[in-house]
Amino acid sequence: MTTATVNLAIEEEARQHQDNLTKPRGSLGRLEDIACWFASRQGKLLPETLRPHITVFAGDHGVCEEGVSAFPSIVTGEMVKNFVHGGAAINVLAKQCSAQLSIVDVGTLSDFSGLKGIAHKKIKSGTANLLHKAAMSEAECTAAINVGKAEARMAIKAGANLLIAGDMGIGNTTASACIICRLTSSPAENVVGFGTGIDDAGRSTKVAVVSSALQRISQQSDACTLQEVGGLEIAAMAGFFLQAAESGVPLLVDGFIASAAALAAHVIEPSVTEWMLASHVSQENGHALALHALGLSPLIDFNMRLGEGSGAALVVPLLQSAITLHREMATFTSAGVTDKDG
Repeated sequence: MTTATVNLAIEEEARQHQDNLTKPRGSLGRLEDIACWFASRQGKLLPETLRPHITVFAGDHGVCEEGVSAFPSIVTGEMVKNFVHGGAAINVLAKQCSAQLSIVDVGTLSDFSGLKGIAHKKIKSGTANLLHKAAMSEAECTAAINVGKAEARMAIKAGANLLIAGDMGIGNTTASACIICRLTSSPAENVVGFGTGIDDAGRSTKVAVVSSALQRISQQSDACTLQEVGGLEIAAMAGFFLQAAESGVPLLVDGFIASAAALAAHVIEPSVTEWMLASHVSQENGHALALHALGLSPLIDFNMRLGEGSGAALVVPLLQSAITLHREMATFTSAGVTDKDG
């Protein structure tokens, strides 16, 4: 696949426009950079207001049987129901930033056949235990990626011009740690965090599991990493990112899980990162390493580690402010204000 082309000429015009706004040049800091970034991705000197769409992908993980999470796998299904009923953090934040919200079951253990309000795209009921064998078959991994691509296409067709992928899956910080370790050449000790709230002993167990899983796949290529140690929801998120970049729609990357999916997407298509902004840096160990490997700089650091797309949703109003300032501030000429160079 290929990604859409960023319009660098428009970006330069947007920077000239920023320099002519009634303020000291550069005084809005990264807000100016953000506005110009969106100008180049939308191909418009004055970018349109953002129409965000958040898609939360849910899946379960066989590695949970190793005691790597403070919560049992049943919580994945219970939280999916909470999303549907509007009670989770991402529901509140999506409403606040006027984002459309979709929930996709790509691989949970729960039976949601009678539940409305979610997309029923289950590939299989949870992954295999990544400690002992490949989490997914090649066909299952490809199918999950294709689910993510289809969801991105639907969101774009419905009018979204900013996409956010969220996650729900007990055990997915272990899978993500494996991906980040492998694709950043980092040891488990530097990447594995406390996830949903495990204690020090639990983290030690998790470090050992991740280290052993990495040893199991040590002779595999990077291209096999997602299939071997990823999750169905992580694969779907990777597909979501790939489709957005191919379609020329900006991506706002959330936390630890999302960055693992972004790294997996980057292995498939390196230029996917040209369409990504990093919303925040997670409190979870290794997130900063992943963002560095992706060449992304986080916009905020609020010590968050929730997932769901919550950190990205929180940042949307900042992005809207950057674009609105760029669009609506007067220039020195239009306001009749003397420029310092005038």
